[in-house]
Amino acid sequence: MFDPQTIRETAFRYYGRLGRLERYVAEHLTEPITAERAAEVTGLETKYFSTFFRTKVGVRFKHWVGHVRVRRAMDLIRNSDQSLTEVAFEAGFADLRTLERVFKQHTGMTPREYRRDARPC
Repeated sequence: MFDPQTIRETAFRYYGRLGRLERYVAEHLTEPITAERAAEVTGLETKYFSTFFRTKVGVRFKHWVGHVRVRRAMDLIRNSDQSLTEVAFEAGFADLRTLERVFKQHTGMTPREYRRDARPC
């Protein structure tokens, strides 16, 4: 199972390249983040970057970025009154449907279900 806490404590701290990438993603979350750009940030060739990331982190880069965006969306849903469309854009998703699809893949529930459970008022 993908355990982001364990990964953060190991790979992202141990490998400086991944630490730089983690900071870059946090700062540019609302922008499209390609594997090519991630390779540039880490100083690796694009082809090698994908293998390096998967080997060290345990998931594909795209999956990890989706996870980071879902965590951001969860924080926004819990702590703001923004619409889900606004949450989608602020978390870096292209649209609400993409948020819904990726959110369900990562959490097993829809953003609406999460909002209902997280803020039962």
